[in-house]
Amino acid sequence: MARIFDVVEYPSEMADELVHRFPETGVADLRIGSQVIVRESQRVVFFRDGQALDSFGPGRHTIVTANIPKLIDLVGKLFNDRTPFTAEVYYVSVKEFADRKWGTPQPIIVRNPGMGLGVALLQAFGSYSFQVKDPQQFITQIVGAQGIYRTSDIENRLRTMLLSKLQDLLGETAAKSSVVELIGLTDELSAGVRAKAQDDFAAIGLLLKSFYIGNLKPSEKSAEELRAMGMLDMTTYTQLQAADALRDAAQNPAGGAGLTAGIGAGMGIGNVLSQSLSGMTPAAGAAATGAAVGAGATAGAAAGGANIPSVMTPAEAAQILRVSEEDVVAAINAGDLKARKIGSAFRISKEALEEFLKG
Repeated sequence: MARIFDVVEYPSEMADELVHRFPETGVADLRIGSQVIVRESQRVVFFRDGQALDSFGPGRHTIVTANIPKLIDLVGKLFNDRTPFTAEVYYVSVKEFADRKWGTPQPIIVRNPGMGLGVALLQAFGSYSFQVKDPQQFITQIVGAQGIYRTSDIENRLRTMLLSKLQDLLGETAAKSSVVELIGLTDELSAGVRAKAQDDFAAIGLLLKSFYIGNLKPSEKSAEELRAMGMLDMTTYTQLQAADALRDAAQNPAGGAGLTAGIGAGMGIGNVLSQSLSGMTPAAGAAATGAAVGAGATAGAAAGGANIPSVMTPAEAAQILRVSEEDVVAAINAGDLKARKIGSAFRISKEALEEFLKG
């Protein structure tokens, strides 16, 4: 014989649970007169045959036809108010789930007119909080018949919704404000995302309680990553590498060059080389170019200019430019770098390479 529950309750704090069905599998066998206990941070929704019967707030409730009138039609004629019936009982946590983390997995591209490439890459992270506003709607649209539904089951969806609104808002704001001004508008941007996302949260029975941008900063993407994203042509890419080599050669006379153009990428990376070389005398400019091309050489070689062969293969040119051979061949095929094809091989003159480096 099936067990009839005279008392239904779920005393758990529901630390990471949004919804818990009682019992987790199957349905509850209840009867008129059964007691349902609901805590302050909970709501209870009754379902039978996929149809919502009613919901209970905090307190101790006795099941009678007065508070679940649909039972008369579903159960039929009652016998001494003790007729057993089955139902699905869902406990829903309506407390605020605070300090949920979000971040940009990839930089957000915004317009940055008048600086470098005309765009900027921004990364951000922060926190948000939410709670269930309409338990019945949330169960119907999101939970379904699952026995337990946790915060981890929906957080990816919520973060995607928030990042979509943030990207949209940054695109609108960047049309009126510079990147530097954007970074100083975190409170305004946070409020804007909250306003934009409320309808999407409400559509699934949730309420976005708070959204905070903890940090908004230029991306630390390197020139290699920017080129892979299709944001740099070959000429700009080579100039950025030369600028990196120039900087590292100045910082480390023993040689060695990194490729960390991240901050420049966010604030206008296309100006890095021109700003580095502006105001230099011709002699200083020649020395700087030598340092950029031959960053792996000694300090003396960097100061006096690199020893470029009069004729080079693509591989030799790639070594001088500090790029891959495929990049050099791509520049040749694009017409940016002049070369002569002999049979199936390319040969590059010193003059052609120097002309290419001038942009």
